[in-house]
Amino acid sequence: MNAITFNELPSAVSRIYEKLENIEQLISENKKAEPEEDRLMTVQEAAELTHLSIPTIYGLVSKVTIPCMKRGKRLYFSKHELISWIKSGRKKQEVTHA
Repeated sequence: MNAITFNELPSAVSRIYEKLENIEQLISENKKAEPEEDRLMTVQEAAELTHLSIPTIYGLVSKVTIPCMKRGKRLYFSKHELISWIKSGRKKQEVTHA
């Protein structure tokens, strides 16, 4: 590493500043690329996300068509699972045993 003279200092600071801006831009782009954290949603939120009515959501739940979880009397929906369900058009079916 060569020593920087006083006269070269403004140029060196300018190069450091440009590199720092590039690093900040890369970090910013990387944060945007990170997947959104999954979260549990209520029936109301699931209806808003899917653009379906609340009664339709309950109907799909009773037919075991839409992915959901039940804890006590409350229903929860994973945002990632709902988005995957919408994209794939798949229907989650209950397995019956003879």
